[in-house]
Amino acid sequence: MTQTRSRNLAKTIPGLLVSAFFLWYTFRGIHPSAFRALSLVHPVWIAGVIGFTLVGYTLRCVRWARMLQSTNARFATCARVLMISLAANNIMPLRIGDIMRIFTYAPDLGVAPSAIFSTVILEKLLDVFVVGLIFVRTMGADLPRNIRNGADAALLVSVAGLLVLMFGAGKLEMPVRRFFSALPRNKLVDKLEHWLLLAITTLRQMGVRGNVVLLLQSFVIWFCEGMIFVSAIHLVGLQTDMLGPWEAVSFANLSYMLPSSPGAIGPFEWAVKTALASHGTPRAMAAVFGLAIHAWMLVSVTGAGGLIFLIHRLRMHKHTPLLEEIETLPTELP
Repeated sequence: MTQTRSRNLAKTIPGLLVSAFFLWYTFRGIHPSAFRALSLVHPVWIAGVIGFTLVGYTLRCVRWARMLQSTNARFATCARVLMISLAANNIMPLRIGDIMRIFTYAPDLGVAPSAIFSTVILEKLLDVFVVGLIFVRTMGADLPRNIRNGADAALLVSVAGLLVLMFGAGKLEMPVRRFFSALPRNKLVDKLEHWLLLAITTLRQMGVRGNVVLLLQSFVIWFCEGMIFVSAIHLVGLQTDMLGPWEAVSFANLSYMLPSSPGAIGPFEWAVKTALASHGTPRAMAAVFGLAIHAWMLVSVTGAGGLIFLIHRLRMHKHTPLLEEIETLPTELP
């Protein structure tokens, strides 16, 4: 157990350093008066921030329950497990929330960990695809050319790959097996093959119609996420154009791919600042807004997931400390 904790600490410290660097880089030179200048200019938009947050995360629960519909998992259980895992990801390192969703709560769902993992892969693929599409379509001219070119190329590859996966899943298993069989065998190649086949299996079980529904749900989810930013920008009266909030929400969520502290603290604020500044927002106010909207996302999602977690533990009379439960989790994904 001591060795496991030491390895986890060694993996966590670099992420904390990355977050510290991005926070310094984002807020360097910003006068404290910029923080005081952020105020609720149009309070009516509070309803938009809260409403779109509720709708967006409810739809995430609906989408994940749909991915598990062949297992007969109950919607209430799916919603509870998903919200707890999102909250855990925000406050604990190494994506512990996803690990808990796959292993800790598999008995609650009555589903094998490998089947749950396949839905997590599919969930990430859909989210990255939609977020990438929004980012490429809303990029401001001030963003560095290498970011713009890289985003265009990544979008083309992801569009082609996702369309093939969603509409040709039933015929992909053998070509994928032949492709990986031609590669030098090692642990990473074996894992990649296994994970891709899991996602293909889930898509095949959903069918073309089910896959289209999942894609549409993903677009609606990220529309709601974007409207949280739109509402918040109107709430504080921030200067930007129509595309600013959409680039901010997409770039901020893509920043989660950077290794950092839980919740992408640091990279998220930098991404929001960079995106909004490319659409006419003063850089200081863009940075302060990034901090404020990130605080809302972390507090609302973590608070909801944490409350659900505590209520469930009290109802189940479960008193094992959470950190002890985490120590028993497998060290590798299925």
